[in-house]
Amino acid sequence: MTDRFSLKGRVALVTGASRGLGFAMAEALAEHGSTVVLNARDEVSLRDAAAKLGAEHLAFDVTDTRQCQDALAKIVADHGKLDILVNNAGIQHRRPLIDWEDADFDRVIAVNLSACFRLARDAARIMLPNKYGRIINTGSVAAILGRPTIHAYAAAKAGLHGLTRSMAAEIGRHGVTVNAIAPGYFATELNTALLEDKAFTQWVESRTPAGRWAKPAELGGAVVFLASDAASYVNGHVLAVDGGLSVSL
Repeated sequence: MTDRFSLKGRVALVTGASRGLGFAMAEALAEHGSTVVLNARDEVSLRDAAAKLGAEHLAFDVTDTRQCQDALAKIVADHGKLDILVNNAGIQHRRPLIDWEDADFDRVIAVNLSACFRLARDAARIMLPNKYGRIINTGSVAAILGRPTIHAYAAAKAGLHGLTRSMAAEIGRHGVTVNAIAPGYFATELNTALLEDKAFTQWVESRTPAGRWAKPAELGGAVVFLASDAASYVNGHVLAVDGGLSVSL
């Protein structure tokens, strides 16, 4: 029987993969047979993460167009193709609205939205001639339900959900699907400040029907599904992995 979830022979690039959700998704893709290339800006932490998986790594800044294009070119030179792109690199900035500076807003948008657009566009240029590809964007439940103080993050992730749909509508007929995952509250380094806030942690546990924070590994099944042939007819979808947070009052 064919394993519809097998990724054997596929080549994947996961950005922001030296830790947290990116590493967890890269690990899941590798476990299911994919050749995985991990990305982050810091060479040292990235090399250590890649060594844990026996994977390849490319250190580059996702906001630098030339660095991104060079990285994609190297992947194609080394492997002949790119089948899967996971746009996961992201940053957070928390401030009361009246304390936000323009530069802070622009920086979050640049990493969390604009960089994803450029990488997806350039990956599509590789995938379309092969009539196969999977582009998976890491969105957020914060793009579905608003939260105070994270205005640029929420705006960027909402934009990424919209970008996911528009790209899916255009290139889906050419064998390239575009989907997004909207994580809820995961216990990662990005959420350290929230995890250390006992009152907030209690709120998450009471507000989420699952009754707890998620573990990074729990995102693995979603990314493997969307990257696999099992999801060949799933296109333009935003898959919430949030313990039921976004569907309950």
